[in-house]
Amino acid sequence: MESVYQREFTVDTMVTDCFGRLKPSAVLSFVQEVAGQHFDRMALNPTPENKGLMWVIIRHRVQITRLPVKGETIRLETWPMPTTRVAYPRSVVAYDEKGQELFRSISLWVLMDRNTRAMVLPGKSGIAVAGILRGNELPSPNSLAPVVCSAHTGRRVCFTDLDVNDHMNNARYLEWAMDLLPSAFHGSHRLQDVTMCYLGEAREGDNLSIFWELNADGLLRMDIQRQEKDSQIRIFTADLHYGI
Repeated sequence: MESVYQREFTVDTMVTDCFGRLKPSAVLSFVQEVAGQHFDRMALNPTPENKGLMWVIIRHRVQITRLPVKGETIRLETWPMPTTRVAYPRSVVAYDEKGQELFRSISLWVLMDRNTRAMVLPGKSGIAVAGILRGNELPSPNSLAPVVCSAHTGRRVCFTDLDVNDHMNNARYLEWAMDLLPSAFHGSHRLQDVTMCYLGEAREGDNLSIFWELNADGLLRMDIQRQEKDSQIRIFTADLHYGI
């Protein structure tokens, strides 16, 4: 089993925006894909599937140096970090064809019971992942405290938002966040850093409230909530830092 797994991707029109740049949501998809492939190659025994468990991400941070453009081939390296009491952290770094860094990420993976949808701690899951530290990992992302945002909109979870775990895919949350701003803003600004916290599942048919605000420093804050009985339940929150 390789402690570090590598995979190349070609940036094509399926994963680029209207400016020809790799979509940040595709960054998340690439990260998720290489992580899943590496977990498979680890030949874990028992496997999460055999125990009725599934991998999900609860926190994710991505630091972007440059988004590659259509036609570029990029190389991703990924490795598991030492398991914590709660999660299985994983690091990813992407490079262009000259070996220059494009982006790096850290994601916190947990195991969830596929039927009850309850999180299963590593110490009780029976799933052991040998982690390593290479010295260039991003720090583990912290939780994001609730904030009062000036803008509000609503959106319904639809079929195309779902993934194989039958809930809204992690990359779709980022697309929802970026859809809050017009293309003119995205054309003149670049996403530099994003931290996302997945606090609960969004399922098909859920009507979600999106609270958001873009401040003068280029920080887009977003908080997604779902109405449950007499209270609003936070299911997702994110900070997106933009630069010129």
